[in-house]
Amino acid sequence: MRTPFTIAVSARSLFDMEASNVIFQEQGLTAFLNHLIENEDVPFEPGPAFPLVQALTRLNDRYEKPVVEIIIVSSIQPEAGMRVITSCKHHGLEIKRASFVSGADIVPYLQANDVNLFITRSEADAQKAMNQGIAAALMYDAPAHPLIDEGDQIRVVFDGDAVLFDDSSERIYKAKGLDDFLEHETEKVNEPLPKGPFAAFFMFIMTLQKQAPIGKKPFYVILVTARNAMDPATRVMRTFKSWESSVDETHFLNGMKKDRIVQAARPHIFLDDQDVHVEPASKLVPAARVPWMGEAVEREDATAVTEPVKAVA
Repeated sequence: MRTPFTIAVSARSLFDMEASNVIFQEQGLTAFLNHLIENEDVPFEPGPAFPLVQALTRLNDRYEKPVVEIIIVSSIQPEAGMRVITSCKHHGLEIKRASFVSGADIVPYLQANDVNLFITRSEADAQKAMNQGIAAALMYDAPAHPLIDEGDQIRVVFDGDAVLFDDSSERIYKAKGLDDFLEHETEKVNEPLPKGPFAAFFMFIMTLQKQAPIGKKPFYVILVTARNAMDPATRVMRTFKSWESSVDETHFLNGMKKDRIVQAARPHIFLDDQDVHVEPASKLVPAARVPWMGEAVEREDATAVTEPVKAVA
C-alpha cells in the first residue's frame, strides 16, 4: 500500500456553502466572490463530508507517519479560498494542501496529486474523475441531524456491486433481470468478484485493520447490499476471503430498502451506486453516490445537488 492514502475533497463537500451558492445562482460570480472575500474571517459550518474528513485527519494521530492525506481541491478563485482556509483553522482541521483553480478542470490536478479518492458535490467532476480511473463519490446534502456513532472508530458502510466490486453482475441484473442475475451468480459462486472503484479504499482500510492491536482497529466496516443471502452472498464472502480481508458486519437485504439498516449503523459515510438508496439514507446519515465508470458526463443542473463548475466546488 502506498502511503499516505490521498483523498481530495471539494470545499462545498467539506463545508456548508449553500448560502454563498445561492448568491452565485441569483446574483452571479462577481457578487459571489465579493461575498466570500468580505466574509473571509467568518468560518463556514460543517458540510456533508465534514464528519468523515475530521475523523480521517485525526486518524494520523495514531501513527508515527501520516497514513492519510486530505487535499482540498476546489473550482473557486484563490482569493475566495481564504474563507475555506479560515474555516479549516476554526474547526481544527489540519489540512496542509489546497488547490483553488478558478473554474479550470479539476481532474488533471487530481491526477497530478496522485489522488486515490475524490469527494465532491459536482456530478460532472465525479463522473469525469471516475472515467479517468479515480474513485469518486458524489456527496448529497447533509442531514439536519446526522446519526453518527461517537466512538473511536471510523464507520464506513459500503455497497457491494459497482462500489467494492465491479459492476459486471449489476449490469446483468439491469439488462436481463433478476433470474439471469441469480443464474450468473450461481455459475460464478466460486469465482471472486472483480475489484470495483472503492476496492483500493477498502484495501487501505484492511491494511490498517491488520496492523492494529486487538481491540484497537481504527475502522468499523459494514457491507449493506441488495443481494440475497444465498449464492450471491456466498460469492461475496468468498471474494473477501480471496482478498484476505473481512468486514465487521454484512447485511444481505434481498432487495429491501437500505435506509433503516444504514441508519442503525450510524456511519461517517454511506457509499452506494444507486440514488434510490442514497437519497433516503442521506436524510439520516452522510451519504454519497458512486457514479458508474464510463458513463457520459451530463451537463450540470443548477437546481440539483451539484455545484456550479465556475464557482463553488
